[in-house]
Amino acid sequence: MRILAALLLDAIFGDPRRLPHPVVFVGRLISFCEKIFYTRGNNAKEKGFLFCAAVTLATAAALFVILGAAGLVSPWLRSALEIYLIYAAIAFKSLKDESLPVARALASGELERARRQLGRIVGRDTERLDEAGVVRACVETIAESYVDGVVSVLFWASVGAFFGQAALFAWIFKASNTMDSMVGYDDERYRDFGYAAAKFDDAMNFLPARLGAAAAIAGGAMAGMDYRRAWRIFLRDRLEHKSPNSAHAESVFAGLLGIRLGGGAYYGGEWEARPFLGDDLRSPEPNDILRAQHILNLSVAVCAFAILALARGAA
Repeated sequence: MRILAALLLDAIFGDPRRLPHPVVFVGRLISFCEKIFYTRGNNAKEKGFLFCAAVTLATAAALFVILGAAGLVSPWLRSALEIYLIYAAIAFKSLKDESLPVARALASGELERARRQLGRIVGRDTERLDEAGVVRACVETIAESYVDGVVSVLFWASVGAFFGQAALFAWIFKASNTMDSMVGYDDERYRDFGYAAAKFDDAMNFLPARLGAAAAIAGGAMAGMDYRRAWRIFLRDRLEHKSPNSAHAESVFAGLLGIRLGGGAYYGGEWEARPFLGDDLRSPEPNDILRAQHILNLSVAVCAFAILALARGAA
């Protein structure tokens, strides 16, 4: 029930901006460990594995001590701290809050403002995108972040709950995800050193990506969307991405909306080709962002019911 309480807090309040956010401390830990372990050359991958292990173990140890100390003071304090930590790990409401201004800007015909708003939440270049390109990029971000910002956190918190360590497991995942966002790049600096972090994040997202896709299909069915088409496109396109996980939810969203996603984008001024996901049944429109948010809401509700069912079954 602590996991559902945390999800409810996030759905109501979003990111705890006025309180210390644990991800800031994880980011500082990653930067500190990078200074110790970073190297280039023949042993860069080995140092990368040590770096990844150090960040993961330090995060787990810190949370174990903090939660243990809180439990010694009061079981209520530990419960409250666990709820807060899980709540801080979830990015459900913030995902909607950050994508909604893009839809509003497009609805008012302000393409340039929509590009700027989109640039705050995506890594690709946005200045060349037309309206359809902005919509595609925004929907892709909602679909991808739905997995690593919501489903994966809920999944690992649920796994940890069986060991009495829901918050600890959630933040082991957040540490892996933050490492990937900081060093998991396929560029000259991080190609070897960041290899372990990228693969660790892939492993942590592997099951949640597939479960999240199933929840999205169920959510689409609840919304009266074409879930059969979504299932067909999921089976066809779910591996059409260099990441083993990213295309799972994106292909489902593409199928439910009846639009085509993917197809490549500019990053740092350089074109990166990617396969298309979904069928080109119609041109994307601004309301597709709101429809994607509706799928997101229902998919997270499906996840919540699944967690509740598991909790009752384990009781």
